[in-house]
Amino acid sequence: MTQGKQNEAGGTPATPVIEVRQGQHRGSDARKADATSLPDGLPVPRRYWSAAVMILGITVTVFDGSMSNVALPAISASLGIPASQAVWVVLAYSLTVVACMLPLSAVAERVGFQRMFGLGMGIFLAASLSSALSTSMFQLVASRIGQGLGSAMLMCLFGGIVRNTYPLSKLGAGISVNAFTVGIMAVVGPTLGALLVQWFSWQAIFLVNIPLGLLAYVGLRQLPDIPRRSGPFDWTASALSAALFALALFGLESLGGDPMRAALCLIAATLIAWVLVRRSWTQPAPVVPVDLLRIRSVGYAVGASALFFAAQMGAFVSLPFYFKTAYGSSFADVGLYLGAWAIGGALMAPVSAYTAARYPVAILCGLGALVMAAGLTGILVAPASAGKVWLLACMFVGGVGFGFFQTPNNRAMLGSAPRHRSGAAGGMQATTRVFGQGVGTALVGVSFQLGGAHGPAFGVGVAITCALGALVINVLRQLDPTPDARF
Repeated sequence: MTQGKQNEAGGTPATPVIEVRQGQHRGSDARKADATSLPDGLPVPRRYWSAAVMILGITVTVFDGSMSNVALPAISASLGIPASQAVWVVLAYSLTVVACMLPLSAVAERVGFQRMFGLGMGIFLAASLSSALSTSMFQLVASRIGQGLGSAMLMCLFGGIVRNTYPLSKLGAGISVNAFTVGIMAVVGPTLGALLVQWFSWQAIFLVNIPLGLLAYVGLRQLPDIPRRSGPFDWTASALSAALFALALFGLESLGGDPMRAALCLIAATLIAWVLVRRSWTQPAPVVPVDLLRIRSVGYAVGASALFFAAQMGAFVSLPFYFKTAYGSSFADVGLYLGAWAIGGALMAPVSAYTAARYPVAILCGLGALVMAAGLTGILVAPASAGKVWLLACMFVGGVGFGFFQTPNNRAMLGSAPRHRSGAAGGMQATTRVFGQGVGTALVGVSFQLGGAHGPAFGVGVAITCALGALVINVLRQLDPTPDARF
């Protein structure tokens, strides 16, 4: 074992940190040893302050990701750019987030959660103001890249913050609070964005987050801070990691329009992934946390999460088109259906928190994936005469499955990792979610391009297939005889 030094002002004694040597088992033994070196969560009332700051961080990132989509037509008209260029307002942000989260989670382990949160929020707010003041497409895209960087600095921390804010016995409840916040804000965001654009202008969607972000600074010092890791930072691995995710997403999005470019991007991404794994395999705390993927419960959770979020985003991209083509739904109806999904997910958050600590994670997550697939299948096989009640019920069921899956799977991913690697685990959790959503969006885009008039139906089919893939992973997790496979 080695000791990690806590570089806090005042010279507080170093807190021991366990680093498992190459080839040593990294499962329950590491967790037990790690539990003796760090306190189990924050004391009350600091725990509540930390949770409140985290909720504010989640809110601004969810708002920013959801409201910008609504404003694209207004931005296109205001700046005099075609719709094909306006999508870069969203794409530049998404690519920056997914490319930066893993390297930034490694940086957070070195600079501390509080400092990273404050810096990330500052960059996000400055870039938000720059976005609102943009008078050209170049300035707006550059500002959105800045927002993506700030968001990545915040999002890579949420998993580590919740792991170190709540004691392990209440970790499921903490994760469910986050899931409930995301569900509610995902409903409020697009509606608020539409109202701001209608009442004011598209610039208002970038200004609304500024007071919320400034409020988060009030409780910044209440966030947990794990002992910081020393040693050189692997800049090469960070650059390779960013290139890997960017090339993979760009290649998937190009499959339908330019297969040759897509193939080159995916081949390059595969080669980079091989180099990264080889480079990181023997490192105790690599930028790409392959050390955590050796823990079987974490590996299963990552695989299931990637497929599940691909299913969720695939459904959300394809269903609005499918509702309009198959059922002639209005925009108001589509909003109502998507709201039913979000409500189902939000209502399941406390239920999944209760069950996560009492029943096997594989059974809970498998059930969630199965229920979500069932809700989407009910929409796909329903006749054109299906009424609103049926569609609302199916969307609610899909949301229930989505909400039931998140808490136990995230608890397994975060709780199985050693506490001193909670920053890396949180970054991996966020990267897996965003990358999975990007994969789902890309696959649906391919379905639209190749499926013609049936593209939206194929897109829903892709979402169902991904959900069933998550179910299969959880079946394998439950059948795995390895003690460390289940948490």
